[in-house]
Amino acid sequence: MANFPGLVQSDRPQRPPRSEPILIAVLLRKADIETGFLTIARKRIQMNISVVIPLLNESDSLAELHAELSAVAARNDYNLEMVFVDDGSTDNSWQVVEKLARMDSRVFGVRLRRNFGKAAAISAGAVAASHEFVLTIDADLQDDPGEIPRLVAEMERGFDVVSGWKKDRKDPWSRRFASRVFNGMVNTLTQVRLHDHNCGFKLYRREIFDEVDLYGGFHRFIPVLAAARGFRVSEAVVNHRPRKHGRSRYGASRIFKGLLDLLTICFLTGYSQRPQHLMGAAGIGCFALGLSGMAFMAVYWLLRMLYFPEWTPLHQRPVVIYSAAALLLGTQLLTMGFLAELIVARDQKRGKRFSVRETVGEISSVDRSLATGIASRATSPTIQAASGQEMRRHRLPE
Repeated sequence: MANFPGLVQSDRPQRPPRSEPILIAVLLRKADIETGFLTIARKRIQMNISVVIPLLNESDSLAELHAELSAVAARNDYNLEMVFVDDGSTDNSWQVVEKLARMDSRVFGVRLRRNFGKAAAISAGAVAASHEFVLTIDADLQDDPGEIPRLVAEMERGFDVVSGWKKDRKDPWSRRFASRVFNGMVNTLTQVRLHDHNCGFKLYRREIFDEVDLYGGFHRFIPVLAAARGFRVSEAVVNHRPRKHGRSRYGASRIFKGLLDLLTICFLTGYSQRPQHLMGAAGIGCFALGLSGMAFMAVYWLLRMLYFPEWTPLHQRPVVIYSAAALLLGTQLLTMGFLAELIVARDQKRGKRFSVRETVGEISSVDRSLATGIASRATSPTIQAASGQEMRRHRLPE
């Protein structure tokens, strides 16, 4: 032991310091910390979900659907709100919604003036929704609310849209066959491959409805429109139940309308920013074909006049008519393409033509004008809920 001035040395042998209690305390502390981390890891973050329920004459099923959604929220600790959108019902569906809203503060009702269609009803519900995630579910009880955790689990893997897949459908064979044909066409034409595009049981991130415009029959193509904006799409198998109340409004006319909507979606997702690429290409093809036919007939006429007078007169050859029609069609398509480009160019100022997932860092005051397109509603939960808050001022008294 080193000698220090003023320090009295003892003749007793020095005992080595006891490190066992310190070591044990350190190990116990480490175990407590690890246990705490594991507890935090196991504890699921509470999900804030707005359930949008479009309905049309579904008074018999609304109370039961509300009970099932409440049970799922209680079991999984979801912060759930239910937005019932009455799309012009003629029964007492709205009276049932009013009753539910008075009984449960999580219920909010929206009543449309007439039947505007499912896409409009979902849009109205999305405006009223204030939570981070939006779940759409039909009011006919065929979609099982008990499957919501499956959609949430798939969403937690980093996706933005999770579509339900009714693998074992409880529908007539005619509907299953038509749905299979329709899904095959959508998968082929849009390259967004899902087993069940028609399923109304889907989970979305709230910002999707800020960037996707819904109208007509586009509600079944929300995953396609979202994928075109860069959102990530997935699917999960869900339980499908037989209809208990009411009757299905699915008819043969929906197949034809769905096909027309699909063609529109293909054009919007592929050429909405470059319409001349489609119409211009077709126009140039038709124009070139007609010009080639006219050139051929000009040579034909010259040869007939000089060397082969026995050939058929030019006005009796149908190629002349076809070539002239191709020239006119090509000119019209090119003109339509230019007009479409003018419309797109003017529309550029009304909304941004890109989608931002997230931002990092600060933007200098010099470049603040460049941030107008980046500071989107997707990056601000407060702005996301603003449109819903305006509608919620008219919530029914509890």
